[in-house]
Parts: sequence; C-alpha cells; structure tokens
Amino acid sequence: MLGLNKNDLTLLAIVAVLTLFAPFILNPFPADSAMAQFNAGYPDLMQRFIIFGIFAIGFNILFGLTGYLSFGHAAFLGVGSYAAVWMFKLLSYNVVPAIGLAIIVAGLFSVLIGYVSLRRSGIYFSILTLAFAQMSFALAYSVLSNPKFNLTNGETGLQVYKNDPQIFHGENMQDFPHFFGIYMNSTHTMNFGAWSFDFNAGYYLCAIVMILAFYLSIRIFRSPFGMMLRAIKSNQTRMSYTGLNPRPHTLAAFVISGMYAGLAGGLMAAMDPLAGAERMQWTASGEVVLMTILGGTGTLIGPVLGAGFIKYFENIFSKINDTILHQWFAFLPDGIEDFVVFIIHPFIGKGWHLTLGILFMLVVVFLPGGLVEGGQRLGKWIKSRGKSDDSSATTEPAE
Repeated sequence: MLGLNKNDLTLLAIVAVLTLFAPFILNPFPADSAMAQFNAGYPDLMQRFIIFGIFAIGFNILFGLTGYLSFGHAAFLGVGSYAAVWMFKLLSYNVVPAIGLAIIVAGLFSVLIGYVSLRRSGIYFSILTLAFAQMSFALAYSVLSNPKFNLTNGETGLQVYKNDPQIFHGENMQDFPHFFGIYMNSTHTMNFGAWSFDFNAGYYLCAIVMILAFYLSIRIFRSPFGMMLRAIKSNQTRMSYTGLNPRPHTLAAFVISGMYAGLAGGLMAAMDPLAGAERMQWTASGEVVLMTILGGTGTLIGPVLGAGFIKYFENIFSKINDTILHQWFAFLPDGIEDFVVFIIHPFIGKGWHLTLGILFMLVVVFLPGGLVEGGQRLGKWIKSRGKSDDSSATTEPAE
C-alpha cells in the first residue's frame, strides 16, 4: 500500500495520528491547573513543531544518508521565507504559489551552493556551507536592503504593505495568508470540562504538508537512490573504484534537502507573513543539526522527535520563572522552598539552554542513536518483561 512495506506504513500511520491529534495530545493538563504550564497545544507552538520537523526531515536526507554535515541549511530556510513573502507582495496572500516559489528558489539556490561546496568533503564541506550561509545572512541584512533594490528590508524584515501590487488580492479579502479562502489564523476552540483545545487552519495545513514530506522521505530512504547515498556514506572511495561517480548523487541529496528547508521557510511565512535575516543565522543551522542528532541520525522519525523536543524546551521551559517555581513548591517549609528554587533557577527561564545541553550530552553518551534508540531499548525491555512474566506464570511450582 502506497509503495511502503508494513513497518514503514505503520510508522507513517503513527506520525499521521500524532500529528492530526496533536491538539489533544499536547494539552494533557486542565487549563486552570498548575501543570498547565507544560501544555503545548496552542497553534503557534504546534506550527513550530511541524515546520522545524520538516526542516529536520530534509536535513536528515543529506546528513543521515550521505554523512555530509552542512552548517548552512538556514540559508535555504531564509531564502524560502523571502520568496514566499515576495509572492504575497506581488500576487496575493494565497499560500499555494508562495510555498511553491519558496521550494523552487531554495532548490535553485541549493544547486549553486551545493555545486561549489561538494567539491570538498568532511570538515571542509561543513565550513564551506557555513561560509555561504553567513554570506547570505550578510547580503540579506545589509547589501540587499539597499533602497535602490530593496529585496530584504534589512533588519526590519520583509513584509507586505498596503501599496504593494497584490494583483489577485480582492478588496473584501483579509490581509492575511489563506488557502483558497481558508485563513491560516482561523481557529476553532473546543472546551471540554476544564480542558481547552484549539484547532487552527494553519496548523492543519502544515500537518498535511509534513505527512506528505515524511512519506516522501520514506520513499527516498527505501529507493535505489537512497541505497546509493548510504553507499557514499559507508565508503565513498570504494564506490569510486567501482566506476560510479558519487557527486551527482550527493548534489541531488543536497538539493532535495535544500528544497525541504525552503518548504519550511515558505510555511513560516505562510503562518506569519514576515521574513527576516535572522532565519539565516548560523544558530538556526546549528539548531537543525542538534534536532537530527538528538532524535536519531539516519532514522526516519528521529528528526521529527528531535525538532519537537528542542522546540518544546525552547518555548515551555524558557517561560518557567521563580514565581512559578514558588507556586509549585509552596507546600515546603520556607527555607527549603527557597533552597529548592535556588537550585533549579539556573536551569529554567533564560538558562533553559543549560538544561537542553545536559540532556543532549546524556543522549549522546548513553543513547548514540538518539531518542529513537531510547524508544527501541524501552520497547525491548517491555517485551522482555512481558515474556518473563508469561514464562513465570506458566511454570508450575515444583512439588
């Protein structure tokens, strides 16, 4: 079915169910409870989970299959955002042509960067991609914001103004991105007792796109092309000795990965019609590397898990402050309460990076395969416990 084997089809179904029912899954605590701080079921955060999941899936096609570590993928993310906003400015707020142009422009840009960068491998390739990304950031931040040919609007960011052409934008239409009249900011809230669930049109557009992107990545992983990329990662020199030229395959993987990043950038602009040079910063490139490694390099679902994990910490743990901590530990005597808050304080709020760094270190040391390996170990442990319980139950006591 769909050209997938049973295991891959099951994995796709799991991703689809988790994605489509995320508003319920990510809101486990009542809205008025102290633990509501850990709810992540609001549209803006869920959209970030999905968009960065797409970004990480694409990056994993390059890094996970070929072993080529790019530190410049944020350039394609930013280019995709700029292309989408320009489509809003010139044509209309319809997200379909905007996302399409974002993918095309990012693909063309990745051909240029990949053709030069892939002349080298290893750390030299990584440095070249980082250099290209920083040059792109500098161009977007200053050079291309020149008033004579303002393509990026510099540090203010590119956005849509009233005097923009918008050829197909009707007078009675809202000034916000839409999918053939379905506006991305339209949200339906369902209250169920003490729980509140938000169903956002923009989120579900991103969710459907991610499911399709995940399905495409499965097909790439299982295709002869994917096997060729694995051979390049395993031993490129030996592959060259067989008479096969690895460069066209690595360039194709680089371009596909760049187009995924452009898709993510286009979706960012579709959710919020603003594109800034900060999306091209080296920190954004480093973030997708962390997502992929944390989730499980070379695995299918790992990058999605890693993206969700990091974005959750960024948006949830960073908002916890001393006031919330005092509410949690109010049951303790005053002296002990203050001491506990003092110990935890460096790991929350602005210090959430410290917590993430410790968790990342633990994962790398004890789970080299990332969160996916952790899930596999847990599954094996549960199965072994189940078998041991069954064997002990069927064993008759000796008389």
